[in-house]
This record gives sequence, C-alpha cells and structure tokens, in this order.
Amino acid sequence: MSLDGFIAGVDDAMDWIFDYVVADGVPEMIAATGAILAGRRTYEVGRRDAGKETGEAYGGAWSGPQYVLTHDPPENAPNADVVFLTGDIREAVDVALRAAGGKNLEIFGGEVASQCLRLGLVDELLVHIVPVLLGDGIRLFTSTGGTHIDLETLGTAQSGSVTTIRCRVASLIVS
Repeated sequence: MSLDGFIAGVDDAMDWIFDYVVADGVPEMIAATGAILAGRRTYEVGRRDAGKETGEAYGGAWSGPQYVLTHDPPENAPNADVVFLTGDIREAVDVALRAAGGKNLEIFGGEVASQCLRLGLVDELLVHIVPVLLGDGIRLFTSTGGTHIDLETLGTAQSGSVTTIRCRVASLIVS
C-alpha cells in the first residue's frame, strides 16, 4: 500500500506498484500460501493489470485455489483454479481455509479484508508499504465499522524501498 493508505489509485490504477516490487520475500510468501480469497473488484483489476484473462496470482508464479467473493458471478470461470463464491463471508473464509490445507489464506482487496477484520476472521496482517503518496484511490481498509482492533507488531523488514510490517490481531472491541 502507499504511505497514505491506498492499495490502488484513481480508477483502480495499480501500475505504480511495479516501480517498487522487489523479489525478496516473495518466494517465501508464495510457498506459505495455500489459497487466496479476493473480492470481485480486486480480481478484475488483477486480470486487467496482468494483461491476462486467467487472473493468475503473482504473475503465474503461484498456483492453487483462488476464491472470488461476489454478488454477481460469471457464468464461466476463466480458470479452473478460480471459484466464484456468493453468500456469507464467513462461509467463504471457511471454504478457502479448508482449501489452503494448513497453509496461509491470503485475503486480497480492501473491502473483503475489512469485512474479515470486523468479524474476527483474520489472525495476522502482512502489509507492504511503499514510499509514495497517491492522494486518492482505494484504501487498504475501507472501514472497521466501529470495531476497535488492537494489533501487536510481530516484525518488520526492509527490502529495497519497501517496508513490510507483520502484525497479529490482539483484540477486537465492537462498538
């Protein structure tokens, strides 16, 4: 995300991020990932920016089950590894966690991540912060819906100009 909290710029622009992507740590993260859960908007932006219709994660470097939570699933999925889910987010997380087979479930998209946080469905956050101010766009966390969330920092790392912070969700206080 940008230093001012955006994961995409105006019109879902994400081209800026490729100026900062560093290969360090990516193979480790890919190896620890068992499944991905994304929102439909994030999935479509990824397909657009990758220039592929398949929606391959990490430019095709990772393969495995991908779940897209949506109100409007397409009739035909463009990739056999992509499953479109409708309904309750708790059920979607449960399905994706089972598919992860004990590995990490990565959650992509500000709205899906925010919903999961509000419902206590996230145990850790891994955020890559790049030194750019976008000024406007799509925020990483859309809203906590009045839920106060305490985080415990587990570690930080620097790779090139990217700072990564890893936090554990310590407590949730619903207002």
